[in-house]
Amino acid sequence: MTPEALLDGVLHGEPVAQRRAIAKAITLLESTRTDHRAQGDALLTALLPHTGQSFRLGISGVPGVGKSTFIEALGLFLIQQGHRVAVLTVDPSSTVSGGSILGDKTRMEHLSVHPQAYIRPSPSSGTLGGVAEKTREAMLVCEAAGYDIVIVETVGVGQSETAVAGMTDMFVLMQLPNAGDDLQAIKKGVMEIADLVAINKADIDKNAATRAEAQITSSLRLLGMHGNPDHAAHGALWQPRVLQISALLGQGVDGFWDAVTLYRSMQTGNGRLALRREQQALAWMWERIDAGLKSAFRQHPRVRELLPALRADVAAGRIAASTAARNLLAAQSGQALPAID
Repeated sequence: MTPEALLDGVLHGEPVAQRRAIAKAITLLESTRTDHRAQGDALLTALLPHTGQSFRLGISGVPGVGKSTFIEALGLFLIQQGHRVAVLTVDPSSTVSGGSILGDKTRMEHLSVHPQAYIRPSPSSGTLGGVAEKTREAMLVCEAAGYDIVIVETVGVGQSETAVAGMTDMFVLMQLPNAGDDLQAIKKGVMEIADLVAINKADIDKNAATRAEAQITSSLRLLGMHGNPDHAAHGALWQPRVLQISALLGQGVDGFWDAVTLYRSMQTGNGRLALRREQQALAWMWERIDAGLKSAFRQHPRVRELLPALRADVAAGRIAASTAARNLLAAQSGQALPAID
């Protein structure tokens, strides 16, 4: 399909044709071919005026916490409320083979076939932070297609993988009962930027879930006073809260969405939501600049000429890695290489 046909299909296609156009548009945006990147940029620019009306929800948590099960329960609940739901899932890529299973749709067997839902799994492809390189672009395509709720499910993350918070309107962290002690709960990182914490599988051990709720609530209050300015304990700013849910049984989904709706209303009313998106757009620009500079560096003729010998010297211990890096950077910028005795 041409970019023009993709644009028309995403914006005006019939349901089946629109889903196909969305899939092809995201594939085009994820492509690393130079000609595809130019076409993708043109497509994204044309879609941009039709974006920005959805609510972007990021959901993260450790592997096995039940993210996919909860997202299916939440998605079906939202569709019953009249919403159209897009889910962007990120699957870890193998560091050995480079492949990815992309199996999250199999855990959402009911939501994946619903006509009011769209699910797109993408490989992380070495991108850090729990998301894929083109997750933001995929989000904009879904928004332009009329999905008013876009959910981003991250790779099972650790404490430092927080990129999803930089591209969504609300960041939800899912936790398990008995997932750590008091000290674990106050460690800075992913907990510090969570807007809402959901303790899943609360039906398995109600007492443990209640203890975890109390611990995390206390930790969020402490982190709010000394960490994230959006969570500062003053004025009418949002105070992160903790909820108990059971995704498997569908318990607590309505209360979860009530909290999300309240957050959205408060952040829209005080202007924080618009400011957050402005900051995210600027951060996205610099992120793409960094990626573009790295790509241009690798493709530079002089760098490609010098790289094999310098790699061999670094591997053999004949030259320090930092010196090799400076030599390559100097070669790219056209500077004379420093003399080595």
